[in-house]
Amino acid sequence: MITRVVLALALSAPPVMTSSAPPARPCPVAVPAGTTCGFLLVPERRDAPGRTIQVGYAVRHSAARGRRPDPVVFMSGGPGSASLRLTGFLAQMFPDRDVVALEQRGGRYSEPALSCPETAEALLGQLRRPPADVAAAAVACRDRLREQGVDLRGYTTKEMAADVVALRRELGYPSWNLFGVSYSTRVMVEAAAADPGGTRSLVLDSFLPEGVAWYDDAERNLADTVARLGVKDAYAAMTARLNASPARVPATDPLLGREFTARLSGDDVAALLFEGLAEPDVAAVAPALLPALAEGHDELLRPLADAAGEGLVTHELGLYHAVQCQDELPFNSSAGRSRLFTHRADQAVCDAWDLPRSQPSGAVPRAPAFVLGGQYDPTTPVRTSRPAAEALPGARFAEIPHASHAVFLSSACARRMIAEFVADPAARAAAPCLDAAGDRPVDLRVTAAPYAIARAPWLAAPFAVFALVALAQLVASALKGRALAAFGGLCGVAFAGLTAQAVHGLAARNAAAPAVGLPADVMFYTWLAVASVALTAAGAAVRWRRWPGWAATAVGGGFLVWWVLWVT
Repeated sequence: MITRVVLALALSAPPVMTSSAPPARPCPVAVPAGTTCGFLLVPERRDAPGRTIQVGYAVRHSAARGRRPDPVVFMSGGPGSASLRLTGFLAQMFPDRDVVALEQRGGRYSEPALSCPETAEALLGQLRRPPADVAAAAVACRDRLREQGVDLRGYTTKEMAADVVALRRELGYPSWNLFGVSYSTRVMVEAAAADPGGTRSLVLDSFLPEGVAWYDDAERNLADTVARLGVKDAYAAMTARLNASPARVPATDPLLGREFTARLSGDDVAALLFEGLAEPDVAAVAPALLPALAEGHDELLRPLADAAGEGLVTHELGLYHAVQCQDELPFNSSAGRSRLFTHRADQAVCDAWDLPRSQPSGAVPRAPAFVLGGQYDPTTPVRTSRPAAEALPGARFAEIPHASHAVFLSSACARRMIAEFVADPAARAAAPCLDAAGDRPVDLRVTAAPYAIARAPWLAAPFAVFALVALAQLVASALKGRALAAFGGLCGVAFAGLTAQAVHGLAARNAAAPAVGLPADVMFYTWLAVASVALTAAGAAVRWRRWPGWAATAVGGGFLVWWVLWVT
């Protein structure tokens, strides 16, 4: 998930293309100034030339005085995740180089885009009872794509690697630096091996080597991650409890735009966690989330269920399954029997599509390589990425503490290390990220109230009314010299301000934390609200005939009941 990335403010530069570059087109997403976008025209199948397709790309031209001649070319992961929207983010990482963001063939900003809303809806339907028929949905998607002339056999890692090489030649760069993350590390490894003269260096973030059985390893990788996070027992207790008595959880269907009731067993939650823990924000709140789920706080499951739906619309599932069914799942033995419903669904799609199994490439790049892995990554764990890095000639490896998947998105230290490597691939390895810019565990008071308020802001009305009444009380009482009431208002304003600041700071640091609870400090601030009500009541008792004091006391008392019984 790359929703946490904010597209960077751009450096301005006039578009400069080599004479062999294809014509520019309007960029489909926000990009920095000095960026041109275009399509690379390629065969849909190089082994059976005929139909051609268009692969989208963007080039941000550096305006730096010391501009380097070899750019960085980036492809996002997935398979099926978009690349172009990260152009500005990457431009900040490499200000002295051109940055090329290359879409995957079949991706959102390529033509055709292999979307599969039928399959996406059926995957989300696995959380309903009875579950949706994934195989039937996959057949409907396949038939629709066939009617559009799409040959799914052309959407493989090998073809994407050939697209990378073709784009370098089309743009006229003598050599460049390849940057892959997650799935696209496979693409970049194969591209570097196929184009050694055009590859200056290779960055592999969250490396997924070809020989790893990703589906077979998934449950072990998830168990290892929760153990590293220190919540192994809570995870086991949560899974056992919900397998014995599944929870019924309201959730939002982003495809249909309406709510539905999800039925979540412990194994279903495990599948959602396998996806969710790839986000460093989620990994940071897991030590608070899993013990609460083990104790029966099923209201905390809604953010996970909602995130599952949102995740389905961030990938082009037709492309995802075309790659998985040819390049990944055939080399695994347990996907159809997995306890993770997402993996069983992938098996059902692949059985329905019956695509040919690809031949392993065995690609071994010779360019200098830098491989990074996150400490808490359940998707491409250090357990497999480190040995794979050691098998690459001349590669170096760095584990980023407190980070999860796609470490360059969350760790400033990792971005620094990548930039230093690209600047001089032969230089001595950079200092490790001992102080990790990843997300450390956060201290939370577990409650579902912040997530409910985020979805329906009117639910925060009692807090707003209490804060406004406290402010009015402070001003009016201070002007009239009523000390008790003024101090009561001051305590209320202090509580509201400190609480709002703490919640805002938590959300800025960790976007997932408000879905699990409030900062633990808020419980200390609650005593300020108690003091506010007590002082206000004392002031009203002194002037017992004045109704504003009693009204403020009533507002404060009602707020405390709401705060203690619902929020905290």
